[in-house]
Amino acid sequence: MESKTLRHLKTITTHRKLVREGCFAVGLYRQGLLHDLSKFSPQEFLVGAKYYQGYRSPNNAEREDRGYSSAWLHHKGINKHHYEYWIDYSASEGIGARPVKMPPRYLVEMVMDRIAASKTYNGDKYNNGSPLAYFLKGKPIITMHEESKRELEFLLHKLAMEGEEATFAYIRRYVLGNDGAFKGLIGRLVHAKR
Repeated sequence: MESKTLRHLKTITTHRKLVREGCFAVGLYRQGLLHDLSKFSPQEFLVGAKYYQGYRSPNNAEREDRGYSSAWLHHKGINKHHYEYWIDYSASEGIGARPVKMPPRYLVEMVMDRIAASKTYNGDKYNNGSPLAYFLKGKPIITMHEESKRELEFLLHKLAMEGEEATFAYIRRYVLGNDGAFKGLIGRLVHAKR
């Protein structure tokens, strides 16, 4: 039987491969290559191996055991494809944290991350609606910029209804088109009605 460390390594490698394939399919080559490299850092890898279960993120098990996840705090603090990275303090609105709109390329990487995580943890039970179902389950408590949240949900709905090929083509043309200039939710909705 393989050790938890080896199984954790295989899970990370599989996840990164799936994200890389998705990112490459939409033209995000650099992000595909660099995605989740922090998972190999001691702060994340050792914790992940210790709490590895195979059917969900080890961060959840660490959180249940310790009351927080040190690996997650490290991970989301340096990986821009997580909406939690995009929470800042607002001096003009008083003291407090507020979500910031995610740049399109990181929002798209987050879509690829959610697809890959769903494929990795759901295995044969995965379908194109799995990433949307996971998103909708947590949506009420997500502290994410409202426009970014709408854009993410739109893309996940598109994936669920039309599949990867159509969604990735849409992302290439309308989300990352014009050298990465984002046309915005309203522009996409107007185009979709044509």
